[in-house]
Parts: sequence; C-alpha cells; structure tokens
Amino acid sequence: MPSLKTWIAIALALGAAQGLAGCQKKTAEAPRQQARSVSVIAVEPREIEGGLIASGSLVPRQDIAVFPQLTGYRVAKVLVDVGAKVAAGQPLVQLDDTLLRAQLAQQTALAAQQSVLADEADAQAARVKGLDDEGLLSQEQIDTRRFAARSARAQANAQAAAARDLRTREGLMEIRAPRAGLVIERNVRLGDLAGAGTTPWYRIAQDGKVELAADVGEDALGKLRVGSTAKVTLADGTVVPGVVRLVNPAIDATTKLGIVRIALPIRSDVRVGGFAKASFLGATRSALAVPETAVRYDANGASVMVVGADDRVARVPVTTGQRGGGWVELVTGPAAGSRVVEKAAAMLTPGDYVRPAATS
Repeated sequence: MPSLKTWIAIALALGAAQGLAGCQKKTAEAPRQQARSVSVIAVEPREIEGGLIASGSLVPRQDIAVFPQLTGYRVAKVLVDVGAKVAAGQPLVQLDDTLLRAQLAQQTALAAQQSVLADEADAQAARVKGLDDEGLLSQEQIDTRRFAARSARAQANAQAAAARDLRTREGLMEIRAPRAGLVIERNVRLGDLAGAGTTPWYRIAQDGKVELAADVGEDALGKLRVGSTAKVTLADGTVVPGVVRLVNPAIDATTKLGIVRIALPIRSDVRVGGFAKASFLGATRSALAVPETAVRYDANGASVMVVGADDRVARVPVTTGQRGGGWVELVTGPAAGSRVVEKAAAMLTPGDYVRPAATS
C-alpha cells in the first residue's frame, strides 16, 4: 500500500497537469479574443463598367493617294515632305516640262496655220454660194470648193484640239494635293520618272484626322453604339478622349472580330501606324470581381486575403483584369463565393484570426 508521501506526490502531479492544460486552453483562445474586426466581401460575378477594352492601329480617317497623271516625264522638284500640312490644290511635285513646252509651241503654230487655211477655204466656198444651176461653174467645181472648206475647217479644229490637249498636260506637270490634310507618306524622289505604278507618290490624311481601328470581339460588338465615348491609351501611355464613329456591320469569318472606328482629336502624338487601345466608357460586362481595395501588391505580386471557414486569413495570389466602377476583375484567384478582406491595407498576416463582418 502506497505511503502518505506517495499520495501527496500523486496529488501534486495531477494538480500541475490540470493547471498546464488550463493555461494551454487560455493560450489557444487568446488569438480569437484578440482577432481584428474586418469587412469581408464575396467573390462573385459583377458588372464592370468600362470593362470592354480593344486594341488596334491608328489609321487615317480618309486616306488620299496621290499619283501622277502623266507618264514619261522626270521629276524636277519635290516641294513637300512627310509631316507637312498641305492645302487643297497646293503643288507637291513639279515635273520637267521642257519638252512639253516645245511641243506646245509647235502645236500652237500648226493650229494657227491650219486656221488660216480653213479661213481661205471658207472664202473660196462663199464665192460660189448661189451659183448652183447658173452655168458659170460646173456643179463639180462648186461641190469641190464646199468640201475643201469643210475639210480645212475640220483639220483646223483637230489642230486646235491637239493644242488644248498639250495645254492640259502642261497643267498636270504640277502634281497638286486634291484635299487639305497631313502628308503621312512620300514615295517620290528628284529625278524619278513618272510611270503607271501602283505605289502612290504621296499619301495624305484628309484634314489631318486620325482614328483608331480597334478589333472588338463578336460578343461585345453589339454593345457599342455610334457616339459612345472611349478612353484611348497611346503606346507611350498618353490617354486621349475618343468617340465611336463607325461600328462595322461585318465580322471577320476567321478571327470573329469586328472593326470599330474611334475618332480622335488632331494631335501631334496621334501618329498613323501607331498602336493604341481603347476602354469603352459605359460598356459593361460580367466577370468575377472584387473591390480594388481588396487587392494588395507586394514583392510577390498581387494577392487578396481570403477568410476561411475557421475565420483565419490566407494570402491567395491573383491575376487582375479589367477595372471599372471601383471593381477589378480576377482572371485567376479564389473561387466564386470565397470571402475576401475588403480592405487589403489592414495589418494582417497569413494565419491571423479575424472577426468578419459581411459587406453588401
């Protein structure tokens, strides 16, 4: 039978064990009692305003190609270079007209000579007027004078027409701008020979107007309307306002994309051929989203703090998409229905307990 001392030792050991268990229980409950109150919100599909983004190239609103109308003449002067603003009718290129002027002088003289001959023939025909059946001249002689007068006048008219043709060519020796605008391309050099090529000598953006030809998905094309506003971001990050001018009614059968033309302000940094993207204001689309304040960024990238069933938080990396109306799309991240801390700036670390309060 155990002695009294043994019973006392056993009693002390049991008391110490009970005290240690109580301390451990209090230590485990302490984090929950000290948990921070946070607002949480569910990850769910939301309508993101301005969430439709499309990209494309900057193109002239009206692209004017300028070709020479004559062939065989060399370029004597190039008067305008790329980037110049030109007025309607302004000379762009001067062709060498030395030969043409000599031809015109010769043809003008021939036309004048033939006109004199025609006048003489007319006078000869006038002298036999009314002499038919008078017996003074044979009918054959009378008809010959009349036919000669007609022939001479026809030849005079032909020579005059040839002279007019050369004068018209003389006017075309200066290649002029058909419309006012901005010169965006030049493909002519001093000494070039005017020919019937397919490459224009100049390309002009009429009135200097440049717009964005954006590729938009088939599903989103129907949401856009002429007159809708857009924010257009240029390659250097500059944002300019835009207005939808045209929504192409056709869809590319291969890419399933449609073209939307967005009119832009006339600016020196809006350059033809450049890349830009547009965010269409007022357009909405549904996507899994959270408030922008719920996403935090650090050296490891973007993440949200997800609240588990045990009210402990865990860091979940995310990939963000479109933004609009204070919401940000989660391309990758927690599943729909997950609870996330609404304000990621809260001083929380993974594993912390929180007291969640739902936000509508």
